[in-house]
Amino acid sequence: MKQHLWIALCLVLALLWAPASQALQDPTRPPGAQRAPGAEPMKAWQVDSIFYSTRRKVVVIEGVALREGERHRDIQIRRIDRDKVEILESGYLRTLYPAALPDVRNN
Repeated sequence: MKQHLWIALCLVLALLWAPASQALQDPTRPPGAQRAPGAEPMKAWQVDSIFYSTRRKVVVIEGVALREGERHRDIQIRRIDRDKVEILESGYLRTLYPAALPDVRNN
């Protein structure tokens, strides 16, 4: 009986000690991948509007009109679709969406 109590106590202490000794890691990141020290989080870019037609594709991000391939600050516009924009920021491909439109009521 004393041996079972001793084993249970050791297991409880081991379980309590383990989380405190290791920081939580993002399970979606590959093993060994860590953010560079001092790296800033990516900016939350705001898509104001998307103009999409067969002749031209233009996105307005924070008041600046941009076409595919153009650069603005730290981003490059990779692809413009009807409802989303793909940008390249600091080597990472991101997808931005315009803000939801307000509800319009007809009286």
